[in-house]
Amino acid sequence: MDFLDCLKATVNSIEGLPVKMMKGYLSEKESLVIYPLPGGQVSQRYFDGSKEELLNYEIAMKSEDGSKVEKTLWSISDFIEKLTELESADSSFTFVNIKIASKPFFGPTETQDWFVFLLNIQAKIITY
Repeated sequence: MDFLDCLKATVNSIEGLPVKMMKGYLSEKESLVIYPLPGGQVSQRYFDGSKEELLNYEIAMKSEDGSKVEKTLWSISDFIEKLTELESADSSFTFVNIKIASKPFFGPTETQDWFVFLLNIQAKIITY
């Protein structure tokens, strides 16, 4: 399933994004990432074997510049709230909708020199 890759590419198309989003977890330096969260579930099964799924993800950004982190995550949040279409590159899913589960908020950090903001989203897709 290429949903996460398609979502990452779509977010990376936002003009003025200060750093490109990657899949995975925050690195030791400035980074913007997306990764799955627990709690995803199948909400409906169809006779053809396809499934409607609710999938939870977190977008995180880490930087020494707190205003950059805050501005970037709010920009991504606004972009995702308006997202109505997302095309599957390999026809493995059909996009139904996406919603913000938790607006951008401060996340934990290991040092005082870094700022971390988190954004939680939930996507509804049909997988084949």
